[in-house]
Amino acid sequence: MTPYKLNFNYKDLFLTPRIALSGKKIWIFLTANLFGFIFYWIFTYLSMLSSGGDLKNLISQQGLYPSIEIEKLSFLPSLLFYLGITVWAMSLLLASAAVNRVTLKQLKGNEFFSAQDAWGYVRKNWTSIIFPPFIILIIISLFILFAFIFGLLGSVPFLGPILVCLPYPIYFFGSIFTLYSTFVLSTSLNLSPSIASIYEEDAMGVVFQSYSVTWSQPWRMIVYNCVLFPILYLSGKIFCWFFLSGIGFIKYVFGSQFAMGDDFYKISNDAISLVYPTQFLKTLNNFDLYIENLLHLKLSAPLLFPVLDISNNYLTNSSYSFAAIILSAFYFLIGLSIFSYVLSTFSVGQAMMFIIFKMKSDDDNILDRLDQDEIKDDDDKNLNIEDLIVEEKPESSDSSKLEIDED
Repeated sequence: MTPYKLNFNYKDLFLTPRIALSGKKIWIFLTANLFGFIFYWIFTYLSMLSSGGDLKNLISQQGLYPSIEIEKLSFLPSLLFYLGITVWAMSLLLASAAVNRVTLKQLKGNEFFSAQDAWGYVRKNWTSIIFPPFIILIIISLFILFAFIFGLLGSVPFLGPILVCLPYPIYFFGSIFTLYSTFVLSTSLNLSPSIASIYEEDAMGVVFQSYSVTWSQPWRMIVYNCVLFPILYLSGKIFCWFFLSGIGFIKYVFGSQFAMGDDFYKISNDAISLVYPTQFLKTLNNFDLYIENLLHLKLSAPLLFPVLDISNNYLTNSSYSFAAIILSAFYFLIGLSIFSYVLSTFSVGQAMMFIIFKMKSDDDNILDRLDQDEIKDDDDKNLNIEDLIVEEKPESSDSSKLEIDED
């Protein structure tokens, strides 16, 4: 396949929705989201149970999307709740690295690099993806800890104020570096999967590249993310429109008088109410309105067929109720697929940014570099060629020696 020809500027960001529209990339994020959500769901209910509560009543009240008031939790319930969120976030970081690995191969023209191969790379290099943000957070924490330690010197009688004020320039530059590291932390959260999977750095190398990119390309980072955000929103809206229109079309066909009629409408409505309750839909709608007001953009195309026509008529037939439960699982996966596409677009956008930044700052075209897989393939080819070489001279000398002995 032909490699992509990039401009190495902001124009390449407009390729992200198309590159992200890939079954492999959406599937990678879908599996990661499903794993992270299940883990979050279990640990959130464990948090509620540890703080006192009945599981049956909690599930009937909270349903598929449990939420708790964190300020009212004790240590153990809070730990369980944050553990579920952390596992979900880590699974998304690993999925982002896998998607970026697929993106690198695709930009080089290799369309046959599979999701399984990408996950294989992530399993070998997961420390380079997970640890860098924690390392930067430890650096920030150490500087804050040292500041408190030096601040305690002020309590020493007579010499304390002098000992505090004399090395003030050191405190000043240390505070500047600490503030700078907080910006690097946000950069690392966005770019660590790209640096680890595209540039093939280890954990410390990812930390160094995060500091380097933040120092050399600060304005481009801000501007490019501001460009990416509307692209992310518009592509997500269009993708969601097609999915919702497809669901509406199925309801229109199956709900016609020549098919199941009103029974399918009732099954579909019941399934939607199970997976997407009214409060959840209101929250999504409010979030959508907030983004539109933030971007000063109104984008609302009418659906070809209605989807969210939820009524109060619930099913009484047991087989239809079971069918609604099955359909609700598919509706949940469809909604999770839309969210996975948005994450895929964001991940590809961050990968494109890092490729552009390295070209701008170091004149390093990452697409021309040989990655680990390509180096291994070249070594295997050279090894196979060497194995085919037959040394004929020793054999001929041995055969001549045997002939002399026979004579």
